[in-house]
Amino acid sequence: MSMKFELQYTDSKTNARAGLITTDHGQIETPIFMPVGTVGTVKGVHLKELKEDIKAQIILGNTYHLYLRPGLDVLEKAGGLHKFNGFDRPMLTDSGGFQVFSLAGIRKLREEGAEFRSHIDGSKHFFTPERVMDIERTIGADIMMAFDECTPGDADYDYAKTSMELTHRWLDRCLTRFKETEPKYGYHQALFPIVQGCVYRDLRTRSAEYIASKEAEGNAIGGLAVGEPVEKMYEMIELVNSILPKDRPRYLMGVGTPVNILEGIERGVDMFDCVMPTRNGRNGMLFTKEGIINMRNKKWENDFSPIEADGASYVDTLYSKAYLRHLFHAQELLAMQIASVHNLAFYLWLVREARKHIIAGDFATWKPMMVKQVSTRL
Repeated sequence: MSMKFELQYTDSKTNARAGLITTDHGQIETPIFMPVGTVGTVKGVHLKELKEDIKAQIILGNTYHLYLRPGLDVLEKAGGLHKFNGFDRPMLTDSGGFQVFSLAGIRKLREEGAEFRSHIDGSKHFFTPERVMDIERTIGADIMMAFDECTPGDADYDYAKTSMELTHRWLDRCLTRFKETEPKYGYHQALFPIVQGCVYRDLRTRSAEYIASKEAEGNAIGGLAVGEPVEKMYEMIELVNSILPKDRPRYLMGVGTPVNILEGIERGVDMFDCVMPTRNGRNGMLFTKEGIINMRNKKWENDFSPIEADGASYVDTLYSKAYLRHLFHAQELLAMQIASVHNLAFYLWLVREARKHIIAGDFATWKPMMVKQVSTRL
């Protein structure tokens, strides 16, 4: 058993690609956006909406959070995360590296691994590369991420180099443990290494070459959208993708805005995830084909037109801007649910459109027009 990737189309004027990933839980058409299901759920979204309206082909689970709650015993008794939350399509688990990075004040890094305190109750825990592989086997996602240190975007060269080298040593240990163990639930799991190196070209080059040499079933680019200038992010994506193998999927972790996603696709990225559509949606920000809407603004108070006339989701024509604004001001939970469904459906629509234009051969003319539209403030 193995994960398969078929590169179907490459844009003649850019590095944009359209492909097909095949896992034991189904196929994924790329480029793809993956809704984030941190603790086993995409916040505020029912499974039916996730599958039928948003049309999510793959979602994420978070190793750090799932390890703490509900815990490995519950997940194993359930038969893995697919059985536990009912999502029968592909899933990916991150390794917890970013969460450990974000716990800077309550964690300690050393060669063996990362010691941290739970954000829930302050209890002490220790993640090693081997332990993370075991945890991800128990969660049971189709794609597992290697344990890495996520370097801050403003790290100096020496720190970035030391961090990258630690990530490479941890990767070797992840690969060893991965090969020593078997999937627990009867289907294949793939392991993706992660390129690090901050914003330094020589470090990113070294890391990409090291990761490429492992010949994994897919590869990821980490440590971006963590404080560095956006131009540097695009430069690093372009550099890394010029080195990573073309016949394996490339996953840009934790990025980002609709514009970031379009720029990433142009530079050869196949897979994206970000909490932005749901997190910003819960705070009243909607992403649409015409631009960005702040749903709390007074200008929508008497606007009884649909949220989006030809939108990607059923909620777009069902509810008006005035009604949704009212729900936000009344602090009704339904407001956050509507906005989350809308934003996720829009993100999935955006990558499907990008794929269509890559296949049609006019991505290079469509993309600049789309960047202008989706970045407009309405």
